[in-house]
Amino acid sequence: MFAIPEQFSAATKNQFETQLAILNSFTSTAFDSMQKIVDLNLNVVKSSLQEAGATTQQLISAKDPQEFFSLSTAQAQPTAEKALAYSRHLAGIASSTQAEFSKAAETQITETNRKVLSLVEELSKNAPAGSENAIAIIKSAIGNANAGYEQLSKTTRHAIETLEGNLNAATSQFVGATEKTTTRTRKSA
Repeated sequence: MFAIPEQFSAATKNQFETQLAILNSFTSTAFDSMQKIVDLNLNVVKSSLQEAGATTQQLISAKDPQEFFSLSTAQAQPTAEKALAYSRHLAGIASSTQAEFSKAAETQITETNRKVLSLVEELSKNAPAGSENAIAIIKSAIGNANAGYEQLSKTTRHAIETLEGNLNAATSQFVGATEKTTTRTRKSA
């Protein structure tokens, strides 16, 4: 008779430990990602300042307006490419962070489901006669929750793939537009 409360107590303790583990995993992943973003931004700022100084020197040394505009135009393509590289790197960090979050969540949810199913199986062995329907309903609810989670995971993965595809398409269009603008400016100069 005392086995059921002890089982629930153990299950509650395991669930709390699982939630704590996933929280720690999410926190660690978030801090790692923020570190990567801060490092990326510091590197971008540092190189941008150095390049801005060099570009300014070139522009100041221009002998006439045509040379000034030619130098300005020449900087457009590399600047656009650097902005695209930055956005790709940032998207890569976001994508890897999301993948790590998903992996951690899937691992924890799979383990939690295994433990819950084990508890339900154990309870069903000790359940009084006539409670088979209630246990079947519980098992069905757990199965439905698992199916819902799997569908949510698939939908999230699809959304991320679509976002990455859209980002790549936008990047390609931006590069194309920048190349056309640079080519037109060079022809008119």
